Amino acid sequence: MASVTLKNVSKAYGDVLISKNVDLDIKEGEFVVFVGPSGCGKSTLLRCIAGLEDITSGELYIDSKLMNHIEPSKRGVGMVFQSYALYPHLNLYENMSFGLKLSKADKSEIDKRVEHAADVLQLSHLLDRQPKALSGGQRQRVAIGRTLVSQPKVFLLDEPLSNLDAALRVQMRSEITKLQRKLRCTMIYVTHDQVEAMTMADKIVVLDAGYVAQVGKPLELYHYPSNRFVAGFIGSPKMNFISVFIEAVEDNRVMVQLANGTAFWIPVDGTSITRGSRMSLGVRPEHLLPCGQGDASIEGQVNIVEKLGNETQVYLHIGAADADVIYREPDTLAIEVGNNFIVDIPANRCHLFHSDGKACQRLFREAGVNFPE
Repeated sequence: MASVTLKNVSKAYGDVLISKNVDLDIKEGEFVVFVGPSGCGKSTLLRCIAGLEDITSGELYIDSKLMNHIEPSKRGVGMVFQSYALYPHLNLYENMSFGLKLSKADKSEIDKRVEHAADVLQLSHLLDRQPKALSGGQRQRVAIGRTLVSQPKVFLLDEPLSNLDAALRVQMRSEITKLQRKLRCTMIYVTHDQVEAMTMADKIVVLDAGYVAQVGKPLELYHYPSNRFVAGFIGSPKMNFISVFIEAVEDNRVMVQLANGTAFWIPVDGTSITRGSRMSLGVRPEHLLPCGQGDASIEGQVNIVEKLGNETQVYLHIGAADADVIYREPDTLAIEVGNNFIVDIPANRCHLFHSDGKACQRLFREAGVNFPE
């Protein structure tokens, strides 16, 4: 295991800056997930840690040792790519041992490491098969095993599940999580899928256009996003945003007015808010309530109804919202497109954002979740 520290790291290709002033401290044994939309610099940052890309500025430390100019093979990292990159003419044993043979490791040591990796990944009975005889999930485990036998201090995984179907992705993310817990290794995992990030990570790093938007535990980011970008990216379906007018301000609460004239207090830090200004109120689809159960009501016309069996998602057209307001009912719901529908907003589940996207600190304490540092 090893710690990984990035100090003011930037990466540019010519005049195009991809990673921008990244500061991160990854502890030994942590499972850290880089998440963000396509083009935000996730894979570039991972490749800089691996040494596959030179750092334009800043410093990278692995186990407190400066790594900026150390070649990849001497950094103690192992990388699993999006593509399995297996040799089709070699069997599993030969694929997993290929790197060790190149480094002229002793055969008994090679056998020991391959057998251990195969046992951990439940591949022992498949070692004589070629990749074409394997399923997608088995091939992905072989790619992980090839990295595992090199015994790296840090595992780097670049969207390793993106080539798998939905059911297999769920299975494999569970297997990778269990593997990380069993090995107690430092693992950095890149994905654009925020569900993978929420279910796998000890700590999530949300990237936005090359910058670190927020770092924290999954539930901290879910309940206490530092800005509107993180609030909209973490959570599925995404958070609803509604324009509101600020009626009154106190240090520990703010009165907001909806477009329909309803005003109510929400528990957020009001010290940076000006009375009379317009702000954006955020509330998650799963936190909206049936009519009569919340602190304020909103009504809209039903545009879409998604009946998923275990839940129903209703998309409402409401003029003051940036997009359709999504309401999630954890059951079936008898409603049709074109109906008018009323849902309630619970004040203690609301978020409030300035025009620049910065969040006002929520003061409602969610059960079992600490306020972000």
